[in-house]
Amino acid sequence: MSETRVLIVDDHPMVAEGIKAILESYPDIEVVGTLTNGQEAVDQVGDLAPDVVLMDLNMPNVNGLNATEMLLEDNPELKVLILSMHDSPEYISTALGHGARGYVLKDVPTERIKDAIDRVMAGERYLCTGASDSLKPATENGREPLTSREQTILLQLAQGKSNKEVAHILDISVRTVETHRKNIKRKLGISSTAGLTRYALEHGVLQGTGAGF
Repeated sequence: MSETRVLIVDDHPMVAEGIKAILESYPDIEVVGTLTNGQEAVDQVGDLAPDVVLMDLNMPNVNGLNATEMLLEDNPELKVLILSMHDSPEYISTALGHGARGYVLKDVPTERIKDAIDRVMAGERYLCTGASDSLKPATENGREPLTSREQTILLQLAQGKSNKEVAHILDISVRTVETHRKNIKRKLGISSTAGLTRYALEHGVLQGTGAGF
């Protein structure tokens, strides 16, 4: 059985150590570290090589949202699960918009966190019951939002640039561009480059450089 490598990022040591102790009781989980803020996660993710990051939202230096986006820019295959006490639709939709694959409330039974890890590793999005109920009014179209990095790459692709050209412009690897491209197609339900261009035209992505790109 292959182990899932999990990194816990939370500025409350007792919370982090408690989650670590319980997760380590599962034979298919390896906790590779516990960090206290988003900057530490960005600095150490390369050495720790996690599959899943459990990310608190409110932390000093670099918060969970900014850290999530920074991590996914260079590690788009990384799965980030937000751990939070906040269950408002605004928090949840913002977290998903920054690229998080799931959102788990801190007061849920720990086996739910294990379930969330398993689900995102299987390629699914996970929202725990409380978070899912809060988000229903905000996701009527059922479509995951693109992160700002994905929007940037969509703009470049829609302008006819190749993966290699996009990689050069954004100073990232071709493989990273390919992974972002795959995620964009999955989120939008589009299978072809022509379809991405058509989507960009219909949604105003190609009008100038686009605010927020």
